Amino acid sequence: MTNAATDLVGQTLGPYTLERLLGQGGYAFVFAARQPDGTPVAIKVLKPRYAGDPQFESRFRNESETAAKLEHPNIIRIRSVAKTRDHVYFAMDLCADSLGARLAREGPLSEEGILRLARDITGALQFAHDQGVIHRDLKPDNVLLRSDGGAVLTDFGIARAVSGYTASTGVNMTIGTPHYLSPEQAQGRPLDPRVDFYALGVTLYKAATGEVPFSSTDWFELARMHVEDPPPSLRKRRPELSKRFERVVMKCLAKHPDDRYANAAELRADLDEVEEKRRPSRPSVPLGTAPMGGETRQRDALIDPPGKRRTWLIIAGAGIGLVLLIGLVVKLMR
Repeated sequence: MTNAATDLVGQTLGPYTLERLLGQGGYAFVFAARQPDGTPVAIKVLKPRYAGDPQFESRFRNESETAAKLEHPNIIRIRSVAKTRDHVYFAMDLCADSLGARLAREGPLSEEGILRLARDITGALQFAHDQGVIHRDLKPDNVLLRSDGGAVLTDFGIARAVSGYTASTGVNMTIGTPHYLSPEQAQGRPLDPRVDFYALGVTLYKAATGEVPFSSTDWFELARMHVEDPPPSLRKRRPELSKRFERVVMKCLAKHPDDRYANAAELRADLDEVEEKRRPSRPSVPLGTAPMGGETRQRDALIDPPGKRRTWLIIAGAGIGLVLLIGLVVKLMR
């Protein structure tokens, strides 16, 4: 833990008491904290080098306030954006876990589990993109997990604050996480919402295999791989995954944005289809094996249809009547 983070543990920022450090990124620390009424929250605090720069502070506050307006079940709820004398921070809901931490702890997820998370994330992206907001830094650490297992995206719009600051000041800072960087980001080309689909593809690949498709300790080599190299086959690394799921991931990982999904609704439709094809068809009930009750009557009807039973009853009734008639005739003749 750095000295700056250590010094903040136990301190109060506005109404929040910081209890422990949860993690940190390139520009901020994240703490578990509590409100005065005891409600647990997460607090993201700008690192001192950025909090002291009025230009970065302004961009950060603007983007944080924009993200706070994204009210969606699968987007983290930002409670407040504020500044004390020494710190710029925002408070948000505290989730039980993150996808990044879960993968590090437990390894790859089942296809069923990945599909649930992917559908949640895609719903968040569709809503944000419709509001004109691109995430730009989607990765497992920014996918939080609720106690019910649902996925929640965090850090919406913050990468845009960082990128705008970098472009205007020339600060040497990598925008986005290198292993999740789209080819157009690596090349410094204009970005649109499809950049998020590429990062989602890398995230799903990591969730399915425990590894990212491209890895190198050299940033420039990694950028080249994103731009030029085809991603390794998902099913070669994990054969039990379905072909339909692999096709979705590989379309997200297309090098050119035009070859990816045009929008989140299109991606969600394909995810729904993968899920639908996974569901086994309802088996028919074999004759003579149905359980008791109404289903037993249905079974009996299949074995001995009502029309057939009526025919036998008529024949039986006629036979009984004939026997009685013969008995009466014999009695009269005596």
